[in-house]
Amino acid sequence: MALELNDYLASRKAQIEEQLPLYLQKLHTTEDLKSAMLYSLQAGGKRLRPILLLATLHSFGKDESPGMAVGCAIEMIHTYSLIHDDLPCMDDDDLRRGKPTNHKVFGEAMAVLSGDGLLTQSFDLIASHPDQKVTPLMKIELIRELVKAAGAEGMVGGQAADMEAENQKLNLEELLYIHEHKTAKLLAYSVKAGGILAGADPLEMKKLEEFGFHLGIAFQIKDDILDIEGIEDQIGKPVGSDTANHKSTYPALLTLDGAKAKLAEQVEKGREVLAELSLENTMLEQLLELVAIRDY
Repeated sequence: MALELNDYLASRKAQIEEQLPLYLQKLHTTEDLKSAMLYSLQAGGKRLRPILLLATLHSFGKDESPGMAVGCAIEMIHTYSLIHDDLPCMDDDDLRRGKPTNHKVFGEAMAVLSGDGLLTQSFDLIASHPDQKVTPLMKIELIRELVKAAGAEGMVGGQAADMEAENQKLNLEELLYIHEHKTAKLLAYSVKAGGILAGADPLEMKKLEEFGFHLGIAFQIKDDILDIEGIEDQIGKPVGSDTANHKSTYPALLTLDGAKAKLAEQVEKGREVLAELSLENTMLEQLLELVAIRDY
């Protein structure tokens, strides 16, 4: 992977992790709730979603600073989804990013509330964006698109379909529906949000959404693969949990080799979409390739 990308990832991740807790520390709420929210928000992770947003602005040659608050809002929503995913009533996981899951530390009720707090706070981050270049119309579009990506038509709907599919053998179309909604839509939103802030035209927005879709599906296929051949200390959660929970996955449906071929296919399609955009650098393409070769 190019040194330029490694430097970019390290610097942007550091900026994001510096900013994230600042948005919560000023909240007037109970210390237990604030601690539970901060615990999961500061538990680490790739910070891929906000980095995708910043990288999109970078690729359009735009100032990245207006993207920080929106990127942190996306990371809050992603973190809330992980807290709720890990609950006993959902996937019942004890480890997340190598640490005890939120409900193991704070109890189930506080874990639910901390997720609720992160979800609702994310919208305030966008609505109260202080940068004058982020117009009211941009804020409305950012929030509307985020609701579609994260709500019942997106991530929440995908999680519901995933739960309903346990102990069932899905076909490829049904599995794609789950992956598109549960994972790809929020990743695609991260790219689209960068386009909104960059002032992309409608055709560019369409291509950014297509790219985000292929990147998101590639990300989920790689997750399925890592659940089989990953190393627990690297991925930060137990290997084989999908099998234990009787979930349909790409390796289960296509074999491990078939899943790897499907991953390569999605990466190639993402490259083809990017080639149709006149961007200043290959940062988004490098991130796409990183998704495919990652080991956590």
